[in-house]
Amino acid sequence: MEAWDAICARRNVRQYKPEPVPESDLDRIAEAGWRAPSAKNRQPWDFVIVTDPAQLQELSTVWRGAGHIATAAAAIAIVVPVPPDERRLVTDNYDVGQATMAMMIAATDLGIGTGHSSVGDQDKARAILGVPEDHQVAFLLGIGYPADRPLVPIRKPDRRPYAEVVHRGRW
Repeated sequence: MEAWDAICARRNVRQYKPEPVPESDLDRIAEAGWRAPSAKNRQPWDFVIVTDPAQLQELSTVWRGAGHIATAAAAIAIVVPVPPDERRLVTDNYDVGQATMAMMIAATDLGIGTGHSSVGDQDKARAILGVPEDHQVAFLLGIGYPADRPLVPIRKPDRRPYAEVVHRGRW
C-alpha cells in the first residue's frame, strides 16, 4: 500500500478476527513508533507489546473505552515517564501522539487494524504490565485484523469539510 493510501484507509478498528498477528508485523508496527519524531529527540516512550489473551482481557478493564483490547490479537501499551511539569506533559503528549499515528499507519499498511484507548486506572495498568511507579501508561493501541471489512482508502471520510478546516494566510 502507498503511504497516502494507508493514511486514507486508516480507521479505528474495535472488532477483530481471532487470528494472531505475526511477531514480525508487531515488531514493524512498534518500530514505526520508535522512529517517530519527538521534541529534542528525547523519545520519551517505551512500548510494551502484549499478546497473551488473559493479559489483554485484564488490560481491557483499565478504561471504560478499552473493551476492544480484550478481543484484539495484540496491544501495544505506550509508556512514558511521569512528567515533572506542565511543559513536559504537553511535549510528551504530542510526541506520544506522533508515535501512535506512526504505528497506526504502519499497521494499516500491513492490512492490520488498530484502535486506541486511554488509560484511567494507572495503578492497575502498571500492575498488569510491570511498569515502574515513575512511569505511566499513556495509551493502549489494540491491534488485529478487522472483523468487519478490510482496510481500504475511505473516499468520503466523516470529517468536517476541508474548506472549513484549512485556512490560508489567516484564519
